[in-house]
Amino acid sequence: MTEFTLHTPETAPDDSKPLLAGSLKGFGMIPNLHAVLAESPEALSAYKTLTQLVVSSSLSTEERHVAWLVINVENDCRYCVPAHTFLAKKDGVREDVIAAVREDREIPDARLEALRKFAKALTVKRGHLDDAEVDAFVAAGYTKRNVFDLLLVLSHKVLSNYTNHVAHTPVDPVFAQFEWAPVAYAAE
Repeated sequence: MTEFTLHTPETAPDDSKPLLAGSLKGFGMIPNLHAVLAESPEALSAYKTLTQLVVSSSLSTEERHVAWLVINVENDCRYCVPAHTFLAKKDGVREDVIAAVREDREIPDARLEALRKFAKALTVKRGHLDDAEVDAFVAAGYTKRNVFDLLLVLSHKVLSNYTNHVAHTPVDPVFAQFEWAPVAYAAE
């Protein structure tokens, strides 16, 4: 099995060093995802750029976290679900919302449930949605811009989720308290 390096500022390629310094400054640590992505300065830069674009999108803080978590769950990312659970809690997302998404069940808020369903369909169907699915999302009060901003979130998560699958990125200790397994496999 190919082993991927968890880079430090000392081991990272030169162009990744300032990016890791930014991670350390922003998080107070270098998340293992960033450490793995540092192998490619372009990939780490793309991830950080996508993060900022998602944050500045038309989605509210709670909507972003729901979308991130839904996509992480659908992509079975054992790194990103705990990490985004930590971040969602830090940003004040309601506990019942976080639990519903992590457990792949209905959110008790109709608008956020429409977002959950749409983000799930977008992920599972790889963008091949029925017109009715798009119409239902818009009818729930979302906009055409929100549709494209969810595609942005999906792009962001594909980069991180697939990186974690390929590299077997270990969950950082700070996120480990939110360990996650898919509901179907929870008993294993």
